[in-house]
Order: sequence, then structure tokens, then C-alpha cells
Amino acid sequence: MTRVMCLPYAGAGAGVYRPWKTLATGRARAVPVQLPGREEEFSAPCYASFHACVADVTRRVTEAAAGEPFAIFGHSFGGLIAFETARRLYETGGPLPERLIVSGTRSPRHRGYTALSDDGEEAVNTLKRDSLRGFEALDHPELRALLLPTLRADARLLQQYSDYRPQMLDPLPIPLTAVRGVSDTVATAEGVADWKTFTTKEYAEFEMPGGHLYLLDFMPELWRVIEEQL
Repeated sequence: MTRVMCLPYAGAGAGVYRPWKTLATGRARAVPVQLPGREEEFSAPCYASFHACVADVTRRVTEAAAGEPFAIFGHSFGGLIAFETARRLYETGGPLPERLIVSGTRSPRHRGYTALSDDGEEAVNTLKRDSLRGFEALDHPELRALLLPTLRADARLLQQYSDYRPQMLDPLPIPLTAVRGVSDTVATAEGVADWKTFTTKEYAEFEMPGGHLYLLDFMPELWRVIEEQL
């Protein structure tokens, strides 16, 4: 059985992947990977740098794999971390994932970010516009006060990525699958298709209905894609 390490999108906790735990089969099971500053690790400080993020996530993934076969999945912010974690494992001689699956995220050559506004209303409007689905939790003042600091911390990491990323990005010897919502204006078709240049192994690409947070409406369907890719 392959353990699928699941990394959340910006502002989200690993709990977003909880529905997948009930869909485990003899082929694969989901292992949500928590990041500090959210859910049961809410009191832990968020990552201060992209380098610290990748180093810690690599440790978490390796420990959760416990020497067993594993794959890495990440959506949006989590997809970029998934790629950099796989790259760090390769460069340090660590165990390699059977497959890297990136969802709702452009390739490293197609990055580009603007800061999340310090104005709460403007920040919320931007997040809702980009997701096409809406962050319903941000409509509640108490939840907004809890979530916005984490979202801003993750946005800062994304802004740091251009400094973290090396100029030359050699492809990895890891099979790679890219998935996007067909109406996603953040993870554009061009930006997602470029992932094919980041692997020397098998590459596959899928489009699903919906926008940037399509996965929230198609969790069982996306899990079936992941299983088929394994």
C-alpha cells in the first residue's frame, strides 16, 4: 500500500484531507501532513522562511512514510511545497516518492505573487475572487481573525520563493501528475502544463470541473485519479 502524503493549500490545515482517510483501499491511503500554525498545531509559530518550511516538511514526510512506499500530493501552496520536498529528498539521497502529484499550482517557472493586503476586507475579497468558490469561514469574524494571520504567513513564503528557487531547475527522476480545475484563473493551463518539463519519468495531466478550490467539491473523484496514477 502506498501512503499518500497530503499537503494543504495556503491557510488550510491537514484536516481538509480527512474525507480521504475513509476512502483507503489496498492500493493507497491518505496521510494528511499538518503544518504549524493551524488546527492541532495552532499554537506553533508558522514557518519564518521557505527554506525552513521545506526542511521541516521533508522531515515530517519521511517520518510519516516510516520506510514504506509513499507518494506526495499537494494543492496550490501545498503543491509547490510537495515539489520542493521531493527535490530536497532527491538532492539529499533520501527516499523518493513513487509519484509527485501537484494540484492547482503552476510550475516553478510560472510563479508570480502580489502581497495579501493588510486590509482585512480587501484580502478576503481577493481570496474569494481567486478561489471562485469562496472561503466561507472568512465570512465569520471570529474565524477570519484566526485564519488571516496564517494566510498572510503562507503568502509571505510564496513571495520568498523566487529567492529560494535556484536559477536552474533540473527535472526529477520521479513520475509526476498535474491536476487543475478547468476554470482556475490562478493555476493557468499554460502554467500547469509546464510541469511536464520537471520530470524525466512518466507525466500525466488532468482537468476537473471547477475553479482554484475544485478539490473541495470533488474529493472522491480526485482521490480516484490519485489511486489510478499510483
